Amino acid sequence: MVKLYIDGIKYDVEEGKNLLETCLSLGYDLPYFCWHPALGSVGSCRQCAVKQFKDENDTKGKLIMSCMEPVTDNMRISISDPEAVEFRKSIIEWLMVNHPHDCPVCDEGGECHLQDMTVMTGHNYRRYRFSKRTHNNQYLGPFINHEMNRCIQCYRCVRFYRDYAGGRDFNVFSAHDHVYFGRHKDGILENEFSGNLIEVCPTGVFTDKTLKKHYTRKWDLMQAPSVCVHCSLGCNTIAAERYGSLRRILSRYNGEVNGYFLCDRGRFGYEFVNSPDRISRIMLQNRKSNEQPPAIGNISVWLSSMIRGKTAGIGSPRASLEANFMLQQLVGRENFYAGSDRTNFKLTKKIIGILTNGGVRTPSLKEIETADAIFILGEDINNTAPMMALAVRQAARQKPLQKAKTLKIPGWLDKAVRELLQEENGPVYIATPYPVKISDVAQASMVDYPDKLAEFGFSIARQINRDAPSTGIADKNQQLASIIADQLKQAEKPLIISGTGCMNEEIIEAAYNIAKALHAVNKNTLLAYAVNECNTMGLGMIAEKNLDNLIELKEKPETLIILENDLYRRKDAESVDSLLDSCKNVIVLDHLMNATAMKADIVIPSATFAESQGTLVNNEGRAQRFYKVFEPSGQIKESWKWLGSADAEKQGILGYKENYDEMLHALAASITQLKEISQHFPSADLRIAGQKIPRQSQRYSGRTSMHANVNINEPMPPEDNESPLTFSMEGYQGKPPSSLIPMFWSPGWNSAQAINKFQIEIGGHLHDGDPGIRLIDPVEKKEQGYFTNKKKPVKKGKNQFPAIPCHHIFGGEELSSVSPSINELAPSPYAGLNPDDAKKLGIKESDIITVKKDKTEYKLPVKIITGLPEGSVAIPAGLKNFYFDFALPFVIINKTKDE
Repeated sequence: MVKLYIDGIKYDVEEGKNLLETCLSLGYDLPYFCWHPALGSVGSCRQCAVKQFKDENDTKGKLIMSCMEPVTDNMRISISDPEAVEFRKSIIEWLMVNHPHDCPVCDEGGECHLQDMTVMTGHNYRRYRFSKRTHNNQYLGPFINHEMNRCIQCYRCVRFYRDYAGGRDFNVFSAHDHVYFGRHKDGILENEFSGNLIEVCPTGVFTDKTLKKHYTRKWDLMQAPSVCVHCSLGCNTIAAERYGSLRRILSRYNGEVNGYFLCDRGRFGYEFVNSPDRISRIMLQNRKSNEQPPAIGNISVWLSSMIRGKTAGIGSPRASLEANFMLQQLVGRENFYAGSDRTNFKLTKKIIGILTNGGVRTPSLKEIETADAIFILGEDINNTAPMMALAVRQAARQKPLQKAKTLKIPGWLDKAVRELLQEENGPVYIATPYPVKISDVAQASMVDYPDKLAEFGFSIARQINRDAPSTGIADKNQQLASIIADQLKQAEKPLIISGTGCMNEEIIEAAYNIAKALHAVNKNTLLAYAVNECNTMGLGMIAEKNLDNLIELKEKPETLIILENDLYRRKDAESVDSLLDSCKNVIVLDHLMNATAMKADIVIPSATFAESQGTLVNNEGRAQRFYKVFEPSGQIKESWKWLGSADAEKQGILGYKENYDEMLHALAASITQLKEISQHFPSADLRIAGQKIPRQSQRYSGRTSMHANVNINEPMPPEDNESPLTFSMEGYQGKPPSSLIPMFWSPGWNSAQAINKFQIEIGGHLHDGDPGIRLIDPVEKKEQGYFTNKKKPVKKGKNQFPAIPCHHIFGGEELSSVSPSINELAPSPYAGLNPDDAKKLGIKESDIITVKKDKTEYKLPVKIITGLPEGSVAIPAGLKNFYFDFALPFVIINKTKDE
């Protein structure tokens, strides 16, 4: 620690830290534009000027840019010095010369960093009276609106998009004094993290196009802390509502998980909440009797009466822990089935067992960024776990950064570091069943069949540690396996990444063998798995049986309750039809009409994540709470409440009393692995200074004229008895516990940059710690032994091709694919072929071929994929209204005859 003097006040701070970052961490308001805590310093805006003095006797000093200066011992600076204040004021005046000053119509108005900094510097009046420089705007796709005239040339956008996220279709173009940020021509931004430009940009150049369709001023939004429901990583979000519709999603900082950013699926996939296909009332359909839906007050009695005879329940990996638990309590543990097929359920259980008993720690996303050698086995993380891919991009720089440290260049001095390192990356190696995007940071990559990838993984483990079982691989891969093994052994913090993307158990086992072999010599070894959905891990901790177990029962239940799950996405139509037809009563709880709901006898409207409260467990076993941002309307109610009310009428195990905390304690007591969640999260009776935490900002305008033609009275806000939050702007205005932060706002800081007021230090943890609790920690004394590759190769016949699941960030997940903006970018079903295979078969791009899988035939257009293993076919996984069973080993391909 060293001494730093700011305006005569002494502080003990860390030496070498960025001066601007240090000042902000100490609570000072110092303006900036080009600097960003995740992007480092380039010194392009000159807005963060302070006065530096040689010693206590120096009265003149000199102006320095605080973002470009390291903290040194006995450093003396002044933020309030008149010359520094005047300099900052003049700088922002020049930056504003060509700005259109269109705040009243700008989508960024009310949370604009430029507005905040203009006020902070004291620049009040515009003196420029000449013509302003203007630009044409570009079409950048369905996510982002472009308004280039508002740009102040801070370079944040291009630094994030190209340097941080690895995009290549966006750049800065300049000639003379004209600087333009965009694409070389109009077109859809190709990077899957492009939506972060909205929050990274300090002005209104890049704004949310999905919000623009139903725009409202930021201060009139109801907001609540939430968790992304579109993949297994559990990124923290802020959901915002107005007039009963969800208007947008923002990233919510979590120093252990997603940090400052989100992927585009997580940011723009929310519109399913507002879908016209929402189920809004109880529906009786396909029933032989003449029963009518009851009045709302009698629904629980009626629902209980519908549960006759033997009853089974099917849970869901996209439903909360609470909803799955309540269904389990209602039907009994022996009659509760996970809403996943045998393959996926088995893989999930395997991963939970490995992470619990394998002795190797699984990292958070933040920890992944610190790994200095990475091997990715069988997982297309750009599409199955996008934010993990973004973390790998940062980790790829860890080893090269040692060069900068040797030359005493601080890591935050971004421009200097990148000039030194150029395009150099550390040891990242990838083995996947088809070419993947993240391979652009890899030193080497290989593509092969999933079974061959597993063999490759087992071989690497053997080369690291001779205790690992041996397995043979092709000679051409032996050298690469040796290189990967050596690089992993030399690393200080090696990381192995795998997952369920290939739907191959041997790949998961091989990844563990590598990690175990490394862990024997390096206790810093990390092992990360990506799984399918937002609560796949949570459901795996609750359920003991899978969907196939239910389908295979000879004696089917009389009543079947299906929780937030479209079974036609899990199994073939014939199997699902047979199951549903064999049950006398089929009850579906869901929020969107789907193929399963269309076949149900009773459809019950359940609340989405935006209208409910619950807990999800992410891929690392971190339990996190999401809170409702608005009350559901009409008959819509949280699934756990529907199920709990039926259980109460049946006088079931739980004795449910519509008390969330009481139900959560019962859940924790019932399931050992979840025992800590009831103690970690704040209870509904939490009060700070006697007050609840408001979901609305202090600026909320309250009564408006929107409904003046109907009623000018402002209705009372609904009461929330299940959480410490209130549907009002009245309440505690300080800093709430981190898991309850509904918005980042502080006096003078209305933009997303207000996060610096909530962190212990810039880029670090939140006050009160980061949200969530880890439920999985490795138990070394129960360490799992090595796995042996027992799978024997299956011989294929003529025109038989192994089917490889191909994943897509847009369209490959059920809920987000309903959002119009996501659906616009979703692919249609196809059959991917290697160019050589296509040539042998006489098939060209877009030709229609017949793919036969067991008894099912698909007519699909051909997509030529360079680099796909010869003799295989890539089929997209998870697309809407398209189920493909990857558990069967081969498909037969025939060219469809022209009609």
